[in-house]
Amino acid sequence: MAGDGFRVLSEATRTQDEHRVFGGVVPELAARTHARLLPRLVDLSLERAGISWDGLDGIAATLGPGLPGALMVGVVFAKTAAQALKLPFVGVNHLEGHIFSLLLTERIDPPFLALIASGGHTDLVHVRAWGKYQVIARTRDDAVGECFDKAARILGLDYPGGPEIERLAKGGNPDFHEFPVPRMDELAFSYSGLKTSFLYYIMRQEPGFVAENLPHICASFQESALRQLVEVCARGVKLTRVRSLAVVGGVSVNQALREMFSREFGEKVIFPDPRYSTDNGAMIAGAGLYRLENGLLSPLGVGVYPNWELGQE
Repeated sequence: MAGDGFRVLSEATRTQDEHRVFGGVVPELAARTHARLLPRLVDLSLERAGISWDGLDGIAATLGPGLPGALMVGVVFAKTAAQALKLPFVGVNHLEGHIFSLLLTERIDPPFLALIASGGHTDLVHVRAWGKYQVIARTRDDAVGECFDKAARILGLDYPGGPEIERLAKGGNPDFHEFPVPRMDELAFSYSGLKTSFLYYIMRQEPGFVAENLPHICASFQESALRQLVEVCARGVKLTRVRSLAVVGGVSVNQALREMFSREFGEKVIFPDPRYSTDNGAMIAGAGLYRLENGLLSPLGVGVYPNWELGQE
């Protein structure tokens, strides 16, 4: 059963630092880098696990959501290998992979809520059972990770911006300035207002003010961005009456986020190991294994779905 967790035999990940100079991900560059690195990373992972291609039971790959070119590279590689080896092929939703990242090191049983917080997504998902998902809140505009990156760009910080803001915020006062936290009547997230407020705040300052108070500004921004996540999740927990709340995705690596959620929800909240919080192949393999064991296979003619929403088959 999925709730019993998985054992990761090996993994091989390579961060694409090529995008740093552009201040964001360049889709064409991402696809070309995927094509160059994927074969050697797969070979390296198999070598570390001590198994050969013949020792595999199936092959999984992400069908979406994501950048079309990068998705296509992975799917074509995986389907070709599956066809050549006569193995079943499993297409996985990237967001489902983030939920399964919990089971790589932790144990959790549905029903529970999962906050998926990353550069591209801010969704609150009711996991009724493994494979049964209902998105009860999503962002109306920007994702929280995207907002972090845009705030960092306004400050002239390196990409990716989230880790840079977190690093600087550790030496700052989160009460230095109060940025707005949207409080809406319905369950939803929104980060465009915070982004705009932050931009105008920086533009209004005298020369030298931002540099002198950079840690305090970062701490204040981070406090507001994370506070919205906590408040919406608290409303979701009250509505669904679940006993557990999972926080997954790249933003969940943020230590201030983990501390804030732990203060608010105590033992109710659970996080994946930080090494599996950002995008990785092991979480896709975990979701793929669950689907394989339950006969949820994909035809070799399946395409990619850049805008694939969780819960849609």
